[in-house]
Amino acid sequence: MPITADYIRIADEIVADIRAGRFAPGAKLPSITQLAATHKVSPSTVKQVYVRLEALRVIRRHQGKGVFVNDPKLWMREP
Repeated sequence: MPITADYIRIADEIVADIRAGRFAPGAKLPSITQLAATHKVSPSTVKQVYVRLEALRVIRRHQGKGVFVNDPKLWMREP
């Protein structure tokens, strides 16, 4: 079984949480520090998570305000 990088695994978990309705469009996601503590990874790993999700248009980041879930119509495809 191939090993998945932590940042990809965590990003996939966040996407799954959004799809399941645990994070609504516009919801604020945990801070880098909070998510790092929750997943027991370094803050730099969480930064990679958020860079990946932003590139996929799943989230939008606002400096000084936080990280927010984008409207699923911008990125979600039917399963």
